[in-house]
Amino acid sequence: MTDAPDPYARARAAIAVLAVDPTGLGGLWLRARPSPQRDHVTGGLALLPLPGIRLAPNVTDETLFGGTDLTASLIAGKAVLARGLLAAPCAITLAMAERCPAALAVRLGQWLDRGMGCLIALDEGAEPDESLPHALTDRLGLFLDLDGISAQLPLDAPDARLLEEARARLAYVRTPDEAVKMLTVTAASVGISSLRAPLQALAAARAHAALRDASTVEEEDLRLAVELTYAHRALPQSDLPPDQAQPDPPPPDQDEGEGATSDPETLTIPEDMLLDAVRAALPADLLARLASGRAARAAAGTSGSGAAKKGNRRGRPLASRAGRPDGQSRIDPIATLRAAAPWQGVRRALQPGVTGLLIRPDDFRLRRFQELSDRVLIFTVDASGSAALARLAEAKGAVELLLAQAYARRDHVALVAFRGTFAELLLPPTRSLVQTKRRLAGLPGGGGTPLAAGLQVAIEVARLSRARGMTPTVALLTDGRANIDLTGAANRPQATEDAARMARLLAASGTPAIVLDTATRPQPALQVLAKQMVAAYLALPRADSKRMSKALSGALEAV
Repeated sequence: MTDAPDPYARARAAIAVLAVDPTGLGGLWLRARPSPQRDHVTGGLALLPLPGIRLAPNVTDETLFGGTDLTASLIAGKAVLARGLLAAPCAITLAMAERCPAALAVRLGQWLDRGMGCLIALDEGAEPDESLPHALTDRLGLFLDLDGISAQLPLDAPDARLLEEARARLAYVRTPDEAVKMLTVTAASVGISSLRAPLQALAAARAHAALRDASTVEEEDLRLAVELTYAHRALPQSDLPPDQAQPDPPPPDQDEGEGATSDPETLTIPEDMLLDAVRAALPADLLARLASGRAARAAAGTSGSGAAKKGNRRGRPLASRAGRPDGQSRIDPIATLRAAAPWQGVRRALQPGVTGLLIRPDDFRLRRFQELSDRVLIFTVDASGSAALARLAEAKGAVELLLAQAYARRDHVALVAFRGTFAELLLPPTRSLVQTKRRLAGLPGGGGTPLAAGLQVAIEVARLSRARGMTPTVALLTDGRANIDLTGAANRPQATEDAARMARLLAASGTPAIVLDTATRPQPALQVLAKQMVAAYLALPRADSKRMSKALSGALEAV
C-alpha cells in the first residue's frame, strides 16, 4: 500500500509542474479559506511564465472579451473596439470561485480549451455544495486542499532558473506508449470518465520529468502525476461499479517477445501502484465530501436559495438589454452611450448643424438584475394519537436536524402541526433556530388525524410566503391515517376525500412538496396522496431521526 503523500511536498510539486506547463495542466483548484497557508501557495504562483490577472465572479463579458471603447468611439464618431483581458495569454486568479456563475464558468472553460493560459480558482466554500462548477473542475488539472499544511511553515518556491531550464527541455521529453495506456486505464479504474484527466496527467508527468532533467517519462513521474490530477476526481471505492472496484490487468499484446522488456521506451509499472497512489493522495473523508458536493450540485435547488427572479431594481447585475423607458425601469447610461456612439458620424451627417450627442429610442439600454428569493420550508407534522404512539419522537428529531441545516443555509422555516380536530401554525416563517426548536419540543401528541386541515394550513402559509417574495416548499410528515374531516367531525371517508382535495389544491398552486411516510410499514393511501400532491414519497419504516433527516434533506434538495 502506498503511503499518503506529504501535503507540503504535494503543494510544492503542484506549483512546480504548473509553472513548467501551465496551459497543458489548465490550472489549479485551490480549496482553502483565506490563511497564511493559502498566501504561501499563491505567492509561489508568481513563478508562472504568464502575466497574472485577478478576477471576481461578477466580472462582465466586456471586461473579459472586449467591447466598444466609449470615449474613443464618441471622439471618432465610429465604433472603436477595446481589447479584453483575455485577448492575450495570461494566468487568471479567480477569487471566491465557489460563487462563479455557470455562464462565466462556460466562458472561462472555452478560453482554457483554446490554450490561452491557465486559471487559479480560489475556492473558499465551507460546505460540500459550495464548490466550483463542473465546467471548471473538469478543466483544472491540479487540486490542492491546504488543511494539512502548517500555517507557520513557508512554502519553498522552486528555483526560477531551474523552472526556465525545465520549460526548455519539456518539448524533448519522450513519452512511452505504455505510459499513456496506463494513465488511461487508471483513470477508468477509479471512476474518472473525462478524457481531459489522462491528458492533464500526461502533462504533469512530462513536466516533472523535465524538472528532473530526464529525457523520458518514468515511474516516479507517473506516480506524482496521478496523485496531483486524479485524486480529487476519483470516486470513493464504495461508489465504484463492481467491475471497476478491482480491475483486471490488461492482457499482454500477442506480438510481444522476450526482448520486449529490454526496450527503453517500454514501462513495466504495475497498475496497482498507480491505483494506490491515487487512493493515498487524499484522505477518504475529503473524497466523500467532494463526491457529495458533486451530487448536490447535480440536483436542483442545491444552493438552498429559492427561485431566480429577473427584475430592474436589485440583485446580481445582468447584461443590459434594449428597451423603452417606461418610468419604472432603470436606464443604463453607459450601455446606452455605447450603443449610440458608433452612429454619431452618420447621424450628424443626416442632421447638419445639430451639436451634442444624438440618441435615438433604439439606443436605450435598461438595467437588469437577478435576485434569488428566500426559501421557506414548511414542516407539516402529524401529532395525532397514531403518530404519537409510533413515530412522533423520531419525527421531531428529524425536523430538529433539518432545522440546523436550514439555519446554515439561511432558509426560513415554518412549523404546522395537526392533531385532534384542527391544525395550527405553531411558528410563522422565521430564521430563529432556538424559537423553532422550543415550539417543536413543546408539541404534544394525541387525538385524531385532521390531515386535510394540516394541508389546508400549509397551503395558506405557502400562499402568504409567495406573496412576500419567498419560494415555499412543503414537507409533510405523517402516517397517513386521516380520520377527521375539514369540519372537525370524525368521518374517515370524508376525511380521505378532503385530504385528496387539499392535495390537488397544493399541486395546482405549483408548490413543491415531499411526503415522508412515518408509519411502521408503507401506507398505500399515502402513496396515492403523494401522487395527488405531485410530491416525492419516502417510506422509512423503522428509521431513526438521522436516517429520516438524511432522506428528507436529500429529497428537499431535489424539489
